[in-house]
Amino acid sequence: MRPIKIGNRKGSEKSKIGLGRWRLVVAVVFLLSFSLVYKLYAIQISESEIYKARAADQHEVSLKLIPERGKIYFTERSTEGEKLYAAASVRDLATIYSVPKDITNPLEMAEKFYEFFDREILEQELKNKNLSDLIVATSTKEVIINNYLLRFDKPGDPYEPLNKTFEINRLLDLYVYLVNSDYFENGEIRRGSLRDLVSKDISKEDLEFRNEKIYLTIKELDESSGEEKEIKKSLDIPGLGFTFSKYRYYPENEVASQILGYVGYSNGESNGHYGLEEFFDKELFGQYGNLKSEKGASANLIIVNDREYTAPQGGSDLVLTIDRNIEFFACEKLKETVARFEATGGSVIVVEPKTGAILAMCSEPNFNPNDYQNVKDLSYFNNPTILYQYEPGSVFKVITMAAAINEGKVNPATLYEDKGEIMISGWNKPIRNSDFSTKGAHGLVDMNYVLDNSLNTGAIFAMRQTGDDVFAKYVQDFGFGERSGLELGAESPGNINNLLKNRIKEIDAATASFGQGIAVTPLQMVMSYQAIANKGVLMKPYVVKKIINNGVEEIINPKKVREVISPETAATVSAMLVNIVEKGHSKRAKIEGYYLGGKTGTAQIATVGGYKKDEWLHTFIGVAPIDDPAFVMLVKIDSPKGVQYAEGSTVPLWRDIAEFILRYYQIPKTRK
Repeated sequence: MRPIKIGNRKGSEKSKIGLGRWRLVVAVVFLLSFSLVYKLYAIQISESEIYKARAADQHEVSLKLIPERGKIYFTERSTEGEKLYAAASVRDLATIYSVPKDITNPLEMAEKFYEFFDREILEQELKNKNLSDLIVATSTKEVIINNYLLRFDKPGDPYEPLNKTFEINRLLDLYVYLVNSDYFENGEIRRGSLRDLVSKDISKEDLEFRNEKIYLTIKELDESSGEEKEIKKSLDIPGLGFTFSKYRYYPENEVASQILGYVGYSNGESNGHYGLEEFFDKELFGQYGNLKSEKGASANLIIVNDREYTAPQGGSDLVLTIDRNIEFFACEKLKETVARFEATGGSVIVVEPKTGAILAMCSEPNFNPNDYQNVKDLSYFNNPTILYQYEPGSVFKVITMAAAINEGKVNPATLYEDKGEIMISGWNKPIRNSDFSTKGAHGLVDMNYVLDNSLNTGAIFAMRQTGDDVFAKYVQDFGFGERSGLELGAESPGNINNLLKNRIKEIDAATASFGQGIAVTPLQMVMSYQAIANKGVLMKPYVVKKIINNGVEEIINPKKVREVISPETAATVSAMLVNIVEKGHSKRAKIEGYYLGGKTGTAQIATVGGYKKDEWLHTFIGVAPIDDPAFVMLVKIDSPKGVQYAEGSTVPLWRDIAEFILRYYQIPKTRK
């Protein structure tokens, strides 16, 4: 009998394999389930904050809200009290942009831009100048005509708009137009050119966007009346759009530009540069605000009520001591004088002697802060009245005389023998009076005569009566060799190092007594006369009289620096200044009905190893009226042509401005 087979070995083996596979699947499923549970645990519990942050990044948007920059105001006197006029404000300006893929007719776009913006300007340029003289070839297809980039294409060439962009302030991001002109290259005439250049300010009032069209306010000649009138005209160009942003705007253009500085824009940020804009940048800017919101599926913002919102805080406003009328008149007169004498530059500073408030301050050349990016010479941004040092010349003799009188060493009647020249120990040639070649020795003269005739030897005599060290101390006390702290930044301390040594050389003290061998700024020079006009008290100069933050006013009060000379000495020196105007080199400063005082200075221009020949710096500083001074004013002209002495250049300029201020302040005449 055969044994009974309980199972098939091969089948059993297959069952074992199937069971193993099933167990593997169960294990994999278990591991995956465990991983999923662990991941859910990690996402929802242990790492929940991380994933919340990632989700917020995808759905929440945090917007930085830019505050409105504070304004800067000029002041103006009136019968109704003090008025304020914006020197720097904020304006909504448009950035016009193009979408190249949507521009269906580039040539039409270029022609319309040309018609809207610069047809008259460019036609006049091409009419008045020889075109060939203006052309600089940069490639076979591009030339520069009068600093305009023009592109020439061969007939039949596919037109490609230039996509070059310029980082600019308040101007169009893309500005192209067609210029009809002929250009010869290899005997072939190219017609039609494209200019890609940023150009115009477009204000919110002049630009509108209606029915997907851009409208500009332009001036057009009314043929019936012959007068210009403003009309709204549509560019009607597919592919153009615009956005509004707030930008810094300077209504008076160049006026007080070196006091104000400018605001520059880069990568969406704005920063003040130079002048008040830089010095008070933080206060003027204000504080950013913040808005948190959520994005919907279409990327639109969804404002959520319980989200964080912090309003931006606008910047503080600055109210200046600068009088708008005086500033404008003084700067215009300075500009005229610099042009008349073909001078390299010039400056005017007007100070209120009792307080140190700056009423006017300007220099030539200057710049337009609305167009700062096109300034060719970066030195125009600097304020020469506080930054540039120069040897002052004879205006410094008044300081020397004040020191000697205050020490009781001389008085206006003190006599000395003038021989026209003097030898100084350690120096190999005599120091002479400026008029030595024509007048020689003046003989026995007093201190009034010294200032009236601006004698170098007389200044040395007065300095020697006080002694080198005492004289040097007075020079420091008058504010020379140190920064005044005026709120404009970038101020030079001057250079009186020759007088700060333990042992002062005789030649250094001698030349310093008549304004050579030391360097001062125009501001230091005018403030030294301010101290004399203010009964001997030196004040700190300032240009900001009030800071307004959210309606709260911070008044900047005048600040006394020190008493330099006694009131009696100040009165004596003031009388000597009147004598100079009455009898000396400053007679052209006289104004009918007033007693005025002042002193000229014709200084050599220092250079390496000596002084320039036939170039001079002319200065005049005057006080008006002398009995109750309302202002002290310095005028300075650099390297004027056709006039050798200051009485021919700066004195008439000073008189014109002073006469205006006296009338403007309605100061009664006291002289018959």
